[in-house]
Amino acid sequence: MSTSTATETLDVLIIGAGVSGVGAARYLTTEHPARSFAIVEARGVAGGTWDLFRYPGIRSDSDLYTFGYEFKPWRDKQAIADAPRILDYLHETIDENGLTDLIRYQHKVVSAAWSSEDARWLVDIDRLDTGERIQISARWIFCGSGYYDYDEGFSPDFEGRERFRGQIVHPQHWPEDLDYAGKRVVVIGSGATAVTLLPAMADETAHITMLQRTPTYVIPLPREDDIANTLKKVLGDKVGYAVTRQKNIAQQRLLFELCQRFPKQARRVIRKINQSQLPDGYPVDEHFNPPYNPWDQRLCVVPDADLFRTIRKGKASIVTDRIATFTENGILLESGEELEADIIVTATGLNIKVVGGIDLTVDGEPVALTDTVVYRGMMLSGVPNFAMAIGYTNSSWTLKIGLLCEYFCKLLGHMDRHGYDSVRAVADPAMPTRPLLDFGAGYVQRALGSLPKQGPKAPWVMSMSYYTDRRLLRGDVADENLRFATARDRSGERVTV
Repeated sequence: MSTSTATETLDVLIIGAGVSGVGAARYLTTEHPARSFAIVEARGVAGGTWDLFRYPGIRSDSDLYTFGYEFKPWRDKQAIADAPRILDYLHETIDENGLTDLIRYQHKVVSAAWSSEDARWLVDIDRLDTGERIQISARWIFCGSGYYDYDEGFSPDFEGRERFRGQIVHPQHWPEDLDYAGKRVVVIGSGATAVTLLPAMADETAHITMLQRTPTYVIPLPREDDIANTLKKVLGDKVGYAVTRQKNIAQQRLLFELCQRFPKQARRVIRKINQSQLPDGYPVDEHFNPPYNPWDQRLCVVPDADLFRTIRKGKASIVTDRIATFTENGILLESGEELEADIIVTATGLNIKVVGGIDLTVDGEPVALTDTVVYRGMMLSGVPNFAMAIGYTNSSWTLKIGLLCEYFCKLLGHMDRHGYDSVRAVADPAMPTRPLLDFGAGYVQRALGSLPKQGPKAPWVMSMSYYTDRRLLRGDVADENLRFATARDRSGERVTV
């Protein structure tokens, strides 16, 4: 990379042109129209997750009345929507808010260095299209890059992998020209990706098998929300969307709370639903009875019961076993059974990468994420003028992003009114901490040792409750945990509040 000497100056640099980054840009546009900002995106298009993943059937497993933005009604009839519809919605948001020219594609952020002297970040960015490294100076960074690695998905080291004579595919890197017509396909995994792939591919394959080590809770939901569509017809798109959104937020929270408080009863209900959708005599307890309680990991949604319908038709099957080794012709299981395959899909999860793997320094000192504690779910202790967006794991991601963006804009306004140019959250060194995410999913558990921490109570808790966060983030902007600073006064001394 050659280095450009010119440095652009902005008020806010937004990293990522996905759901979080575009949302932040819209809130800045409406709440702080005079403030300068830009969005930098490492890829060549906007959309984040919804453009990166190209596997068959990709869709949201949250309803779009809660996954959509509060400020922009979801008008499509589908509530559990596929990726093209979500991308259309996102691009409409970009166009309607005049954000098109503010997004810089092929701009990958490498590092960011905070200077207390200048009260600014100096951000190193590689322009992937020109091979040039540029720098941007920004008062604030809003990191909307999500929390997983866009470059590489997680794939375990499978014994004998190199012996397999067929094709091995990870859903994060789905080949555009993959031909699976008439082929035998084995999908390794039991999460949202796997339960999406089976019904999406089954009609074209010779047979498709989901190979899981551990079952997952799977619940069917209608792809279209009849109540929502009726409300929109009667009340109009805007009001109908708002009412449906509150209804679905309450439903999501109620389901989570019931599962947490009454896990045995919830397990029985889910099992009964599964049994009703499967063929008579199907081994439900073998393939749909997880060893953990509901919502210790995310529930998998199947729209219009498509997974169950595919199994009933005999086009797909589920095998619960452990892999002994890959063979030339497929996978040998610990039970001794061999699954023959032409294509193996490793739907084995993601790698977490908080703040996009950016190297952060504060006044020359590297920031060790594991030494930081997250404040109000968006700031890292000891790191000034830096916000990050991590959504909910037990509900729609965007519900939290909207609240974080609101609070971010309120915080900027508070600083303007008082003449502050920087703020950092300060955690009590004696405060007990625990892992950032209370979630049993494998991709989370693998990464806990590299993530920031959370504290025992608000505002240091990484809350997963919309109602709790709404009170916190729409309440007072400042508290005793924030340290604000003004610019240098004429004597050259920094005044800290």
